[in-house]
Amino acid sequence: MGKDTGNTRVTLVGIIVEDKEAAGRINGLLHEYGEYIIGRMGIPYHEKQMSIISVVMDAPQEKVSALSGKLGMIPGASSKCLYAPDTQKTLK
Repeated sequence: MGKDTGNTRVTLVGIIVEDKEAAGRINGLLHEYGEYIIGRMGIPYHEKQMSIISVVMDAPQEKVSALSGKLGMIPGASSKCLYAPDTQKTLK
C-alpha cells in the first residue's frame, strides 16, 4: 500500500474498545495504515472495562475513510474521525 502523494489532511481517529477480543484486529489495522500514522495513544479505563485509543494521521481522505470503515466493522469497537481544516484550500 504505497503512500499517496495527493492532498492529505491531519485527522484524529478516536476509538473506543469495549471488547478485548477486538484489540488484535484493531492493532492489525493500525499496523496496515502505519505509514500514515503520526502518533497514537492507548488508555485503559479499567473502571469501565474499556480502552480508548487516539490515533493521529496525515493521510488522503480515501485512506482515512477506508480505515474508519474497517474499524466500524469490528464488533466491540466504535470510532469517529475529526478532521483538521483543509489548509491547502485556504492557502490558494
